[in-house]
Amino acid sequence: MKGWSPSAMKAAMTLEVSGGLRWVMMVHAGGGDEVLLPLSLWLCHLQENPEPDRASIYHSVIINTSKEMMCFSDFPIPAEFPNFMHNSLIMDYFRMYADHFQLTKHIRFNTKVLQIKRRSDFSRSGQWDVETENRDGKREKHIFDAVMICIGHHCQPNLPLHDFPGIETFKGKYFHSRDYKTPEEWRNKKVVVIGIGNSGGDIAVELSRVTKQLYLSTRRGAWILNRVGEGGIPLDLQFNRVVDFFRRILPFGVFCSLGESQLNRRFNHALYSLKPKHRLFSQHPTINDELPNRILSGTVQVKPNIRQFQGSSVEFEDGSIVEDIDLVVFATGYKFSYPFLDSRVVSVTENKASLYKYVFPPELDHPTLAIIGLVQPLGAIMPISEMQARWATRVFKGCIKLPPAAAMLRDIKCKQEAMAKRYVASPRHTIQVDYVDYMDQIAELVGVRPRIKRMLLTDPQLGLKVLLGPSTPYQYRLRGPGKWAGARQAIFTQWERVAKPLQTRLSDEPKPKKASKWPLIMFTAAVGVWAYHHRNNFPAFLQDPTALLDNIRAYLTA
Repeated sequence: MKGWSPSAMKAAMTLEVSGGLRWVMMVHAGGGDEVLLPLSLWLCHLQENPEPDRASIYHSVIINTSKEMMCFSDFPIPAEFPNFMHNSLIMDYFRMYADHFQLTKHIRFNTKVLQIKRRSDFSRSGQWDVETENRDGKREKHIFDAVMICIGHHCQPNLPLHDFPGIETFKGKYFHSRDYKTPEEWRNKKVVVIGIGNSGGDIAVELSRVTKQLYLSTRRGAWILNRVGEGGIPLDLQFNRVVDFFRRILPFGVFCSLGESQLNRRFNHALYSLKPKHRLFSQHPTINDELPNRILSGTVQVKPNIRQFQGSSVEFEDGSIVEDIDLVVFATGYKFSYPFLDSRVVSVTENKASLYKYVFPPELDHPTLAIIGLVQPLGAIMPISEMQARWATRVFKGCIKLPPAAAMLRDIKCKQEAMAKRYVASPRHTIQVDYVDYMDQIAELVGVRPRIKRMLLTDPQLGLKVLLGPSTPYQYRLRGPGKWAGARQAIFTQWERVAKPLQTRLSDEPKPKKASKWPLIMFTAAVGVWAYHHRNNFPAFLQDPTALLDNIRAYLTA
């Protein structure tokens, strides 16, 4: 990128579809030279026959992050779209995005990247040799100044057959969850689903509507979250900056206990044979609104891990045996690797890659390669991938400098130690991030992190919405590089877009009057003043709540 003028560059994100969506960055530099930055972002594109090393989904997949949390930061999803979208609507949204920004003309369809390697003069130029193949089998070689790899981590299925003795004798059919498409073939059959992640839970629920019996096998159990949160609001809209603040200041065990108590109020996880030994935030959560109902109705039976297969029977670790099993679905997760890339550039061992902030290899001579989307957030992946891409392009252009290699390696080690301390040991817990915290980290590097204290002084309404409202992606377009003039309005209208697809019937019921907040404010202030004046005696009052309330009433009357 040496010699490029950032002010003379214009970039357009372009789509490329070949069994999925692939994003490409095309950059035109001052002077007329054209430089391509391939950016392959594989999204779940439905195909009846999944291709090797490609992400795959089944017909009924609905996303488990709401539209306001998963949209790109400068292009809200249409108000009429449902809050949790079917996979076909997600594809529609990406097409709208491409059309809106006039990107389709830059698309190269059905082009596969065969190999990416450093050029012989990489230590001087930082450039890459990339070999591609089109749909007709024609191969081409290109020279690129920078590369983004965005294949995600749901491409290569993890099928640990060696952990299941006797599987070679099994008379039924088995496959990985990526090969599942529809339930009809398994009507009145007996099915075992292994794994209670999001795919395992969803497939178990869907199959249980047609099967004779569905058995859901889990080694550890799981905490089950709803898409539908308090008051019918999408759950992820309730995890705002205030919640993230308490997550950081409260002891880990206390924060987990608060969440577990809330989940058990919906249904007792121990009663339903789901309660795990680990804490709520020690494993990636399973989001499933229907699983408790299917267990309650008996169509799903929760079982422990499988001890062995024998013919058409399955023996579980509790000694129970189920005969005449027709199908086993292995919802056992995925592995990630980069076979088209020199392993010396990015080495992957047991689903662990040494990457600074999960993006940059720390020991390259030039930071001209970035991995985008290699995270598993407690939240939406799309805005995180976008933020990573915004950071990476500014690093490529020389606007942002990375720390020295030693500092990046220390950061990587620190993250790995923190992850090992918090999460259950598992291949799926090597790339976990907390949405708000991680977005703020990268946004700070880009220069777009919202300045909430300043907003509370200069634009209090906006500041309060950013602080107390959902942490929607528009917050990261309010300032800095890539600032979008429509960001403030998008934040002010986000709840309207949440409500729009729900208001599908006119109601004659009168709208409830908004209660005045002043009585609550005055009461809170009075209690605060009373507590301050009686702070020395406060512990004694806590031991007798009745006396405490009587004293507050007396103070308010006075």
